[in-house]
Amino acid sequence: MTIESQPPASPASFPAFQRFWADLKSPDFAALDVAATIAVLPAAAIEQHGPHLPLSVDTDLVNGVIAHCLPHLKPEQRVLFMPTQCIGRSIEHVEFAGTLTLGAATLIQSWIDLGECVARTGIKKLVLLNAHGGNVSTMDIVGRELRARFGMTVWMVNTFGLPLPADVRGLFGADEERFGVHGGDVETSMMLALHPHKVDMGLATNFHSSSRDRAAGFTILGDGRSAKLAWSSQDLNPQGVAGNAAAATADKGRAVLVAAGRSLAQLLDEVSRIPALG
Repeated sequence: MTIESQPPASPASFPAFQRFWADLKSPDFAALDVAATIAVLPAAAIEQHGPHLPLSVDTDLVNGVIAHCLPHLKPEQRVLFMPTQCIGRSIEHVEFAGTLTLGAATLIQSWIDLGECVARTGIKKLVLLNAHGGNVSTMDIVGRELRARFGMTVWMVNTFGLPLPADVRGLFGADEERFGVHGGDVETSMMLALHPHKVDMGLATNFHSSSRDRAAGFTILGDGRSAKLAWSSQDLNPQGVAGNAAAATADKGRAVLVAAGRSLAQLLDEVSRIPALG
């Protein structure tokens, strides 16, 4: 059964506790067990992903991982998913038409403002769930600010950093895992599983990344750990993509989504069990 053909979950398959912030009514917040509730703020991007993928990739993927997480949440878990923040910090992609980006200060302040709204309800645990590499630095700043200003316990989580079983990682190989960082096999496979009508495999190819050349020629600068290059996407490949998109399949994408959904559910269970910071 493909993901698109799966029937929507029946109301009986979810606990009485609503999972989505926007579906609550304002008076509902007075009845929340705020000490046991976790707010999750999903963040993504609207940006170019090459000739074969839509601008919506990161937004589609974070929403897809959440959808695959929901069935694995325990009925007693108090998790509230906030509306996905679709536009992030995508300055590394602005040379390609259609990319939307916010200034760093604007984005930081908007996420801090949203965190303050969460804190105002009395909820102290917040997970920033991000699906776009360009948001990572911003997310780290926001998490520390929310801790310092409002005493919140904030966990910064990247969907692409969630642990996957060895057999799922093996579907792509170490080379693609390291260098296929944007619009390659992994993201294209996930999009084929979620929204195949948005993918043009006729334009998918093996988009060579200049990072591979640096890794081959420079021991320290190219080791992927010691130094971080401030690249724009055209620096990796003239088409702004890095990775073997031609190797993508829907089956591989489904395997990633299922595994990532389970990992996210486990992570949220651990967040619910670990005490909030004092």
